[in-house]
Amino acid sequence: MSTDDAKEIERTAKLVAEGAEPAPEFGRGSRVYNVIDSRQSYLQDVVVAGLRALGFEEQAENSIHFSYEMVALTPATCVELGIELSEKISAKPTSRFQPQGLGVKADDLIDKLIEKAFEEVTSRHENDPEESRKRAATAIAIGALRYFMLKFTRNSVIAFDFAEALSFEGETGPYVQYAAVRARNILRKLEERGETLPDFKALLSREAMARQLPRKTAGSCCWPPSKMESAIDRAIASGEPAHVARMRSNCAIVQQFLSRIPGFIGNQSREETFLLWMTDYFRAQLERTLDVLGIQVPEYM
Repeated sequence: MSTDDAKEIERTAKLVAEGAEPAPEFGRGSRVYNVIDSRQSYLQDVVVAGLRALGFEEQAENSIHFSYEMVALTPATCVELGIELSEKISAKPTSRFQPQGLGVKADDLIDKLIEKAFEEVTSRHENDPEESRKRAATAIAIGALRYFMLKFTRNSVIAFDFAEALSFEGETGPYVQYAAVRARNILRKLEERGETLPDFKALLSREAMARQLPRKTAGSCCWPPSKMESAIDRAIASGEPAHVARMRSNCAIVQQFLSRIPGFIGNQSREETFLLWMTDYFRAQLERTLDVLGIQVPEYM
């Protein structure tokens, strides 16, 4: 152990003893992703070329420029943020528009998203405590922004729009969150009746699963969510989060399936056990995928 390492350990131990959290460590990563927009591609190439010229081949190989295109705003979103537009631009609410010389802070964008999500949550759950409505609105707003930004490939110019991002229908974060919340609610109803999830391993043998899965409805419902792990692998290999985010068709199938479940709960049949297993499987797959995207599942929608 070097003298510097010993001093660092001593300093960290002193901070911990005093109740302070030590600062995070940096500089020991095996791979570096430089998240910088595509306009800096040449300069990033220069950095890599410099590393190679100095003999740092491994470091050059592991310095990745995670480039992306510009994010513009639709005129309607500009108006929401208080940006003044000309009458010509305002007349085209769905067109892409980037205010020249203007920038929008991420915090301001998130604050406005939370504000609008809170209005929607309050309209549906006005009698719930304000704190829980704020938590749900924050999760929905941040989920909407993350999903909107990640569903496009990195070489796409994005036109961000409040209404589209916060929609509860279509290829949006709230739509995916709603599917996860709906699955949770179905399982929570069992708890409210004093029941627990069945022991799926004991009740659903290989033979029982083999009888259920070939059925058209079961097979078509299980297949898309089962591909979520491979979508994550593709995203990692290609550096394209869009592979994970594009789960709209999967969630549509899940939603159709979940709409059938309440009528089966309480039947105490083998079919009910299988349907509950599918519901729990969907929930786990959706939560896993949302977690990868950094999106929380709200308490309610």
